[in-house]
Amino acid sequence: MIGDRPLGRLLRDPGALLSLGVLVLITLACLAGPRLTGHTPERSYPDLRQLPPGLAAEPSPERLRAALDRIVYRMRARIEEAAVTDGTLRLVLAADGGVDRRSLVYLPRSDLVGAPRIVDASEGDRRLVVEAPVRRLRFLLGTDVHGRDLLTRSLVAGRVSLLIGLTATLAALLIGVLYGAVSGYLGGVVDALMMRIVDILYALPFVFFVIVLVVVFRPGLGLILVAIAAVEWLDMARIVRGQAQTLRTRDFVRAARALGLGPRAILARHILPNALGPIAVAATLIVPRVILTESFLSFLGLGVQEPQTSWGVLVAEGARAIESAPHMLAAPACFLVATLVALNTLGDRLADALDLRRSRSA
Repeated sequence: MIGDRPLGRLLRDPGALLSLGVLVLITLACLAGPRLTGHTPERSYPDLRQLPPGLAAEPSPERLRAALDRIVYRMRARIEEAAVTDGTLRLVLAADGGVDRRSLVYLPRSDLVGAPRIVDASEGDRRLVVEAPVRRLRFLLGTDVHGRDLLTRSLVAGRVSLLIGLTATLAALLIGVLYGAVSGYLGGVVDALMMRIVDILYALPFVFFVIVLVVVFRPGLGLILVAIAAVEWLDMARIVRGQAQTLRTRDFVRAARALGLGPRAILARHILPNALGPIAVAATLIVPRVILTESFLSFLGLGVQEPQTSWGVLVAEGARAIESAPHMLAAPACFLVATLVALNTLGDRLADALDLRRSRSA
C-alpha cells in the first residue's frame, strides 16, 4: 500500500507537507507575483523613496504636495491652490511671465499623476487651472532607496536565486553522481586517485577561487553557476561513492557481473537505481546550500550584477540602509530564510521517510 511506502510516509508528515506548501507558494509568487503587483522591478518613484511597509495608498497628501512643489519649481511657476477631489488633482499655477504650457509634461513624469488637462487659462497664461488624475499606488513591503517597489524586486530576485539553486544543484548532481559511481564501483587505485583529486579540490579556499574567476572572467550569473557547481559536486561524489562501494558487494551485483554485464550496464541498472534515495536527499539539501552560497557571494559583490538582482543583492542593499530603512533588509531576508528552512526541513523529512538514518544506525 502507498501508506507504507516512502511517498506515503512523506505525505503523512505534517512538517513535510508544510515545507512543501511553503516552497510551492514562494515559487508561484516569484513566477506570477511581479505581474500582479502593478509595478516593474526597475520602475522608480523618486518622490516615494524608502517608504515603510503598509496598505495605505500612495501618495499621501503630504508627499503629493512635496512632489508638486518640486515639480512646479522646475516649471518656474508657483502653486496658488492644490486640492484632490475624487481622485482628481485640481492645480492652480501662476507665473509673472506666464506659465509655459510645455512644462506641464513634468507632471506625469513623476508617476504620481496622470496626463494633465488645462481647464482654464487667464491673463496670457499667467494663471492656469490644470486637472490631472492622481494615481493610487500601494507598496505592501515599502520601497527602496530609489523608490522601487520592494515586493516586486523581492519576487523577481527570488526567480534568480531559485534558478541558481536548481541549476547549480542539477550540474553538481550530474557531475557528482557520475564521478562518485565510477570511483566507488571500480575501487582500488582508480578510486584512490579520484578521491585524492576530490581532497585537493576540497582544500581550495572557495572565496579565493571565486575571486580568481571574477578577475579572469566577467562577473555574472553564468560565473556564479560555474563557481558553485564546481564546489558542490564534491559532496555528492562522496555520497554516491559510499553507496557504490556498499552495493557492489551485494549478491545481485555479483550475479549481474557473472552474467557478463559490463561496468556501464551494472552502474546504470543496479548501482544508481538503488542509490536514488540518498541521492534525492542529498540533492534536496544541496539546493538551500547553493542559494545561501549565492546570497553570500552577492552580498560581497561577487555574485549577481545589475540590472539582475537576487535575494543576496537585496540583503546587501538592505544592510547598507538598515538604520534609515530596516524594512529593506527584513523583506528579502524573510523570503530567503523561509525558503532555506523549508528546503532543509523537506530534506530531513525525506530522509526520515526513506529510513536512511535508521539504515545507517543499523
